[in-house]
Amino acid sequence: MNIPSWDLSVAYQDLNDPKIEQDLAGVEALFPKLATLDSTSLDGLASALVMQQAERVKVMTLSAFANCILSVDAADEQAKRLLGKVNVLQSELDQAMTPFMQAVVNLTVDEFDSLLAMGEKQGEALSPWRFLLERERLLKPQQLSVAEEQLLTAMDVDGKLAWGRLYDNITGSLKVTLQLPDGQQERMGLSQAASILYGSDSLRREPAWRAVSEAMAAHQESFAAILNALSGARLTEYQKRSHTLPVDFLDPSLHTSRIDKATLDAMMVVAKDNRHTGQKAGLQMARLLGTDKLKPWDEMASMPALSGGEGTSYSFAEGIDIIRDAFGDVDPEMADFVDMMVEKQLIDAAPQPNKRLGAYCTKLADSRTPLVFMTWGGSMSDVLTLAHELGHAFHNWVMKDMPLVQSRYPMTLAETASIFAENVVRDALMAKADSEQEKLLMLWEEAQSSLALMVNIPVRYEFEKAYYEQRKEGEFTPEQLKTLMAETWQDWYGEAMDETNEMFWASKLHFSIAEISFYNYPYLFGYLFSKGVYAQREAKGDSFYTDYKALLRDTGSMTAEEVVEKHLGMDIRQPEFWQQSVDMVAKQVDEFATVIDKLNGFR
Repeated sequence: MNIPSWDLSVAYQDLNDPKIEQDLAGVEALFPKLATLDSTSLDGLASALVMQQAERVKVMTLSAFANCILSVDAADEQAKRLLGKVNVLQSELDQAMTPFMQAVVNLTVDEFDSLLAMGEKQGEALSPWRFLLERERLLKPQQLSVAEEQLLTAMDVDGKLAWGRLYDNITGSLKVTLQLPDGQQERMGLSQAASILYGSDSLRREPAWRAVSEAMAAHQESFAAILNALSGARLTEYQKRSHTLPVDFLDPSLHTSRIDKATLDAMMVVAKDNRHTGQKAGLQMARLLGTDKLKPWDEMASMPALSGGEGTSYSFAEGIDIIRDAFGDVDPEMADFVDMMVEKQLIDAAPQPNKRLGAYCTKLADSRTPLVFMTWGGSMSDVLTLAHELGHAFHNWVMKDMPLVQSRYPMTLAETASIFAENVVRDALMAKADSEQEKLLMLWEEAQSSLALMVNIPVRYEFEKAYYEQRKEGEFTPEQLKTLMAETWQDWYGEAMDETNEMFWASKLHFSIAEISFYNYPYLFGYLFSKGVYAQREAKGDSFYTDYKALLRDTGSMTAEEVVEKHLGMDIRQPEFWQQSVDMVAKQVDEFATVIDKLNGFR
């Protein structure tokens, strides 16, 4: 099996498919129809909600299609033009719906209930919309006038979204040069260099890390401008929305994550108090790598071979086999799902020179088809990254028969399925390990995850939080951003690492995502929450899989607190919930250290 590229023909044959223009025209035809509806009547509101849904699905599908093409080739001009059209269309649709959504937010409780009951008259039930619309109604104190809301939406196209596109364009087309130990040079795309950091090539990891850092530094003024523009626009908007109640810079993130501030605070306090667990994991990794402290270029690396030489490399086919078998141990349906993703070419993993950084899962809204994107490098980390994204894809897949509005889950709960999938693969490989060295490999991956999620993710959150607190006073220079990142890095990594990654604010694309801020703490939430969910696998036995799917299906119509209360019977606002998961992690890190001690003669 070759490393695959995806087949997007389930949506459109290619960028010249006539259906693209037909769908664009179909969305545009909706606007005059909406203009004839009365936003002051329940009948008009019901008609608008029903009519816009089909056209919004087209916009979402077009956006995903264009973004998928640009993820593989950031220089594709035709795809850029299509995405530009779609972004404008999305903005126009949001503006056209603003009067109707404003009216829904301001309905009385009785009027709101009557609206949801009217959907049947329009040929489509509106009852599935209840949860999402109730969430919107919570934002009533932040509401601006219809004209102001429309202006903000219109300006986003060439404002925040444009800054996000700039970051993608720079990083997608950037080439870096590795200065190798033998004096040779190697030139490649940024994403290709980044993938080396996950691999077993110890001679190229530091050159790759330094090449990425140097490339970020060479463009630091642009990256700083992107962060300043995004944060400045958000802070200005929050200030304007604070006319009734103050809107904190964390409030929008908490709302979209569907968690209370008390939940976030409890989780982060526990993480801070237990950062020594992640630090210990890093120091144990350093022992295997033969260094006193962990180096930033080794943080995501494959475990080194214990007898010298390089670590194990996996073909894509081998990676898929590992994941399929592990998923199948949970239930055969999950293994069948992996086969379907491969057979229908819904995974893009082939390295490409203009490929964007990172890995993600998206879906085509019209067919509810999940798609997975990554760059395969052959490491065990790549196997787990693929498992992670297939976990997201499975989450989408088990909700495909539900109304689309009930399948929009928050990032906090989205990470449940993905990290659960990683745990499944690690446990399956651990169970098959027939030597201490094979066991050590899985414990390495567990330790690496604990470092990434209990140290690196909090670094991102604390950096962004401190940045927003200080950004109110003015723009940051690149030097200020580097200093803040270095200080935050040192605070969390402590003695585990003796060199900071001061350009991480530029190299980590999450900080420059235009659509959302604080794209970080939900990973820690998902990591610790999924530990609690995974612990039920053995306890529940044969009933676990059915209960697990039921949990996933509830994620689109409940808050995170409600999901945990229903399925785990616990309160995530309390530190005890988070501490129990941290204790599970600490036990695995201790086991990692113990196995290393047993293999004292590994080098």
